[in-house]
Amino acid sequence: MVGIFVALMGQTLVFRVTNTDSAGFLPPEYDAAAALRIAREEFGAEPDANAVTVLVARRDGKPLREADEQRVQDVARELSAARLQMPWTDEQIRGLSEDYSQVPGVALMTTAPDKSFALLGARLQGNSTDPGMHSLYRVFHDRAQQEFGEAGLRTGFTGGLADVVDRADAEETTQTIVGLAVVGLIVLINLLVFRSVLAAFVPLFAVTVVGGAAAGTVVGAALLTGFELDPGTPSMIGTVLIGIGIDYFLFLLFRFREELRRRPEEHHRLVAADVAGRVGTAVTSAALTIVAAFATLGVATFGQFRVLGPSVAVSVLVMLVASLTLMPALLAVTGRKMFWPSRILSEKAGRPGAAGRTGELVARRPVLVLVASVALLGALAVGVAGVRMDFGTGGTPRDTAAAATAREIAGALPPGVSDPTTVYVTADDGQLLDPAELDVVHRALSEVAGVGKVAAPVFDADRTAARMDAYLTVDAQSQRARDLVAGPVRQAVREATPAGLTAHVGGTAAVFADVATAVDRDLRTVFPVAAALIALILVVLLRSLAAPVVLMLAIGLCFAATFGASALVFQHIGGEAGVTFVLPLVLFLFVVALGTDYNILISDRLREEMAHGGPVRAAVARAVRHTAPAVATAGVVLAASFGSLAVNGDPSTRQLGFATALGILLSAFVVSLLLVPAAAVLLGRGMWWPVRGAGGRRDRIGRNSSEPQSHRSEAQPVSGRS
Repeated sequence: MVGIFVALMGQTLVFRVTNTDSAGFLPPEYDAAAALRIAREEFGAEPDANAVTVLVARRDGKPLREADEQRVQDVARELSAARLQMPWTDEQIRGLSEDYSQVPGVALMTTAPDKSFALLGARLQGNSTDPGMHSLYRVFHDRAQQEFGEAGLRTGFTGGLADVVDRADAEETTQTIVGLAVVGLIVLINLLVFRSVLAAFVPLFAVTVVGGAAAGTVVGAALLTGFELDPGTPSMIGTVLIGIGIDYFLFLLFRFREELRRRPEEHHRLVAADVAGRVGTAVTSAALTIVAAFATLGVATFGQFRVLGPSVAVSVLVMLVASLTLMPALLAVTGRKMFWPSRILSEKAGRPGAAGRTGELVARRPVLVLVASVALLGALAVGVAGVRMDFGTGGTPRDTAAAATAREIAGALPPGVSDPTTVYVTADDGQLLDPAELDVVHRALSEVAGVGKVAAPVFDADRTAARMDAYLTVDAQSQRARDLVAGPVRQAVREATPAGLTAHVGGTAAVFADVATAVDRDLRTVFPVAAALIALILVVLLRSLAAPVVLMLAIGLCFAATFGASALVFQHIGGEAGVTFVLPLVLFLFVVALGTDYNILISDRLREEMAHGGPVRAAVARAVRHTAPAVATAGVVLAASFGSLAVNGDPSTRQLGFATALGILLSAFVVSLLLVPAAAVLLGRGMWWPVRGAGGRRDRIGRNSSEPQSHRSEAQPVSGRS
């Protein structure tokens, strides 16, 4: 009940701790961050100020007349004087959910040269991702549409909040269907594997509750500490926890079933306790690897990364605690009923099946399996050649009303008219600004190729700061705009700014140009730190120097293959500008950290089977046979969880979903079940060098070599030297 309460509170309060402004996550020394600071301190810009561009035109398609233009200004004043009341829904709780009721700011921006339309700029204050804010926007939309409609004018809405709401509306049905499909797939997989109602639904229910509680914990921590979350962080946490939580539960379920088959007379609670101890070590190791990997984001300079790291780490720790307490307790309570009505526990355990055949193949043909696995991953990794980073924001789906309005505006005005690049100028000594000095900056900015028009300077109240809006001839969210702002625009402003004055360039293009720089710097820092931490953890956990080297090489090759395949699909074949800029980091953390889960599980079982004595090939075959069902099922479930993002309307989210799902499948089926076991056959007990624990007569759990005779006899057909 506590978990459900925390989850509900987290969902209600999450919008109070999210920040939708990317510039707010930049370090203060970046130019766009400095521009944002001046905008807020000197010009009263609000962090959650959402811009909406309203197009007003005649219904008959004729140019606006003088009476029409007057009516546009009159309605704009009326809209600016009328308070908007936010509608309350059943999803919101009065007193906890934010009330966004307000008086909007609406003003005439410009009129098209051919008088085909006028543009109004509207400002609505609030979190653009909050459904309550979406409801308020719809009230504003309907009111403006009605007011102008009564005058025979039509309206269109685009930019900022209009784009967000239209995108959410366009994807709502798809996301609902995909979410239900993922849940159905998880249940179906569990039904097919365990042929049990409880085993199909209990893991999903338990993980959903724990995942919600973990996300609620992160939201609560943000409220208490005052740090802000990126809007994508809560959904990312949910996706991660559903996947890894079900993975851990499946690891327990498969081992529980195996031990119940092997020890039919023993009480199920004793078996559950034994399984919790055996699998708990691997689960703890895997979870701590993920925590360590994401903890490295604490050294990042970009705030979105720095917030994502501890958020995921805390969430995974909550899931780990549940995996070591709640999940084993559920097994102990349900016992053999967990697999009802299936007769799966009474079935003969000696049938090899696909897992057994895979184990025998790896044991008999380790060189062939190793070479084929490396060749497959290497071929996919070729796609890395010529890869480019795309810092696009995704935009709005082309079939929405906001996109149609944006195209109409672009046909008559420069693309940057609704999203200008802004130059802020301040005096170093706090003295009054001289208009003549500002004219120098204005002229230099106007002469830059790609800048269509520069508005006259606007001063703050005490004339110690000025703002100049530059309207680019390219879309402010495009790569061309970012290159233009980061290069010629900033250079011209820097060279033209007189001594004693300081100028900073802000706006969407400037923000993402600086984000690109920050991300590139962070990737160069986070990658080696995370790799070193993961390697250190593997050395401690596996008590070996050789095994961590094998695993890290395999994981690195898997990362390169996944990244290369993503570049092939989206950039080289799909024709997109490049892969989304966060893809390398997300892939590295998720594919490496989550893929290590499976490698730790197979390595733990390899050590256990080798500790029983006998030929190494037979031990590897047993390890693969017993571990393959858990790894394969968990990999498919986790890939499905992330793969649901691949149908998202946002191109960057689509890339992340595809790449992460592919990386997890490669980690599970190629690396963990083929490459690592094949390497274990070739290295033998030398894989655990310099520790000789794998060759002893008694394993770390205390089971002696004479006990598991049935385990050793299962793989007798496998031949070969040890």
